[in-house]
Amino acid sequence: MAVLPVIASGRDIRLDLFRGLALWFIFIDHIPTNIVSWLTVRNYGFSDATEIFVFISGYTAVIAYARMMQREGWVRAAARIYRRVWQLYVAHILLFVAFSAQVAWVSIARDTPALIEEMELLGLGQNPYQAILEAALLKFRPVNLDVLPLYIVLLAFFPFVLPAVVRWPFAVIAVSLAVYAATCHYDWNLPAYPENKVWYFNPMAWQVVFYVGAACAMLGPSLPGSTDSAGRFPCWPCFTCCSRPLSPCPGTTIRWNG
Repeated sequence: MAVLPVIASGRDIRLDLFRGLALWFIFIDHIPTNIVSWLTVRNYGFSDATEIFVFISGYTAVIAYARMMQREGWVRAAARIYRRVWQLYVAHILLFVAFSAQVAWVSIARDTPALIEEMELLGLGQNPYQAILEAALLKFRPVNLDVLPLYIVLLAFFPFVLPAVVRWPFAVIAVSLAVYAATCHYDWNLPAYPENKVWYFNPMAWQVVFYVGAACAMLGPSLPGSTDSAGRFPCWPCFTCCSRPLSPCPGTTIRWNG
């Protein structure tokens, strides 16, 4: 009889705490001339809050769905993942609508049409039907609405990787690194809207942070002397070593920002 891999069980509120802090840090870091932003991790660590969020998301995805897959089968686990993907997608669309309406109201009330261009919403006014379609496809994203679509794409592909990361976490890391290297070398990215734009957070590069986190959730319980009282791997040393060198491709950072 095959021996099933050991999977950390139960919800770890420490992960929820740090993922919540990462989201707050992302928000704070995007407020201009903000003194509080000097307290966020981007000023003192090897990564910023986005890497923390993506890494912990991969880690918690394994804790949430791997044991379900072992108990109830892959189909049940995949259905639960896609239910979560749908919830995130609906949340993003609602956020897009609220954000666009807020920017439009401020622009009209303050007579500042330049705000529309600054928030990258010109496409919505120039070709609204096309823009709505592209927004539904996650290709049209105004300023600062990039993290949730990245998470949606990573989680949408996760059911196909979950069986492998449970049984062969090192192999998943190796394949993930190979995809990352190919992405950097061949300049792979997903298309965005308007034309000639690409994703600011390239999922084919950021997947390496997500899957390193997922692999850490599997490797931790099997490493003697490296688990805590809950049976989980102290993932921060691995994260701090891997996140900053591996997240954005060196050759694509300038294009993402421009």
